[in-house]
Amino acid sequence: MIPVRAMSILVNDMTKGEKAKSLFMSGCNCSQAVAAAFCEETGLDEHLTKKLTIGFGGGMGRMREVCGAVSGMTFVLSAVYDDDRAGIYARVQEMAGAFRKQYGSIVCRELLGLKTKGADSPVPEARTSAYYKKRPCPEMIAFAADLLDRYLKENPK
Repeated sequence: MIPVRAMSILVNDMTKGEKAKSLFMSGCNCSQAVAAAFCEETGLDEHLTKKLTIGFGGGMGRMREVCGAVSGMTFVLSAVYDDDRAGIYARVQEMAGAFRKQYGSIVCRELLGLKTKGADSPVPEARTSAYYKKRPCPEMIAFAADLLDRYLKENPK
């Protein structure tokens, strides 16, 4: 067993991608996981961050539109930078473009290979091992968080 003190050191040494993926694997949705990995940078506490970003999960309320990981990046960019609207939009477009370049889309249903356009059931699927096996989300969430972390470091406030 890892002592509590050592465990907290391990958590603090995680990359943003690892932290976001861990949050997703522990029950957060995609948007919450990415946004909550950056609480230190946004100055918001984790509970509030998760509350403010819950509706962006599943491609906006499980409608399978813009990927929640991209929405999580958007939330963080908006919270961190003091730019005007055009400045934030430019940052969001840059990050969304990098995500799209990696995965071919920023649309949840396309990323999941779903054919039907429109709202999915608002009831989230149970988080079972089968759920995690069929979803590309954990890796996309980790990629989004690491991409955003690199961007924040290269573009200080």
